[in-house]
Amino acid sequence: MADFEGKIPITEQPSHYDDLEQMSVGELLTHINQEDALVAEAVRKVIPQIQAFVEAIEPRMKRGGRLFYVGAGTSGRLGVLDASELPPTFGVSEDLVIGLIAGGDRALHHAVEKAEDFPEKGWEDLQKFSPTTDDTVLGIAASGTTPYVVGAVSEARKNGLLTGCITSNPDTPLAAVSEHPIETIVGPEFVTGSSRMKSGTAQKMVLNMISTSLMIRMGRVKGNRMVKMQLTNAKLVNRGTRMIQESLGLSYDEAQERLLEKGSVDKVLKESN
Repeated sequence: MADFEGKIPITEQPSHYDDLEQMSVGELLTHINQEDALVAEAVRKVIPQIQAFVEAIEPRMKRGGRLFYVGAGTSGRLGVLDASELPPTFGVSEDLVIGLIAGGDRALHHAVEKAEDFPEKGWEDLQKFSPTTDDTVLGIAASGTTPYVVGAVSEARKNGLLTGCITSNPDTPLAAVSEHPIETIVGPEFVTGSSRMKSGTAQKMVLNMISTSLMIRMGRVKGNRMVKMQLTNAKLVNRGTRMIQESLGLSYDEAQERLLEKGSVDKVLKESN
């Protein structure tokens, strides 16, 4: 597979390993783990780029701006996953960080034929949310060439939105249209071209870094605790109870009673000050 320069992109280059079907399970797992160990270093190298992007998003988000993740396939699913975890974890609204995937919700579970091949479709999907210049669009594509993603980011930038991207190849069309390109160069995949592996792991790490940093900067964490988390299950009620118990020196039962009455750790702690 040739890229836009006629070269084979790193994400499509042959694996460093061959004859995989002849390896034992132990050998397969060991070599996959050896490749995975390269990911954190690749992400570490782009911390300055991630920092610049987060610092550019923060004031926009504090003015009411939103963050949109736009991707296809694995990249799209990872964006939707990260966005969907933020409301229960940090108690933010579901429309603060929004994940869009080529092909819509069906593409979360099934491959949607040619959904990523139309550059105009990404910006069209964003229009449903009436984007403003306080919003940010982060394109996610291991190849850096996915038309759906490139088109969305390109049009977003033309319309005054802040733009960034995560890709696993250098100097791609997606990076060229993004103000804040984040290039996590993890090398060829263990199974040639399977970017759900190292590239996907790098994307997940960067998304965690971006969203968690933003949530902390937006005041959704106190100390190191998720004090605004939603109490959606017994585990989280128990976690919140222990937070209150440790902070206020209450019995477990009294702490839980106050938590359930107020609905969040944050409200209990604020009323106790």
